[in-house]
Amino acid sequence: MDFGKVRDSKNMGTTVSYYKHHVFFCTNRRDDGRECCQDHGAAEKRGYLKKRCKELNLTGEGGVRINTAGCLDRCELGPVVVVYPRETWYTYVDEEDLEEILQKHLIGGEEVERLKI
Repeated sequence: MDFGKVRDSKNMGTTVSYYKHHVFFCTNRRDDGRECCQDHGAAEKRGYLKKRCKELNLTGEGGVRINTAGCLDRCELGPVVVVYPRETWYTYVDEEDLEEILQKHLIGGEEVERLKI
C-alpha cells in the first residue's frame, strides 16, 4: 500500500504524492531516563513549524504537511525530523534552524546540509 499517495486519473492510474513535502517530528518522551526528542521541546517546535507553514499558505494538497511521529529511534541525534519524499533526516536546535529548513528545503527545494544527520 502506498501511504500518502493518491490515484491520478489523468495519468492512467499512476500514483502521485498528495503532499509535496511530508514532515515528521519525533516528539517521543522516554520514561526510562534516556535522552529523547521531547527533552528538547520537540512538540513546541513542531507547533512552530506547523504555524509558519499555515501563515505562508503552504499547507494542503500539493503543499506541506507537518505531523507528529512517535519514536523515530534516532533520539541520540535529536531532536529529529524527517522530510519525505526525499527521506531527508535533520536535527535542529531552535526555531532559526527550523526556519532554515522551511525556507531552503520546503520552499526552495534545497537540502540544508549543515542540519542533516
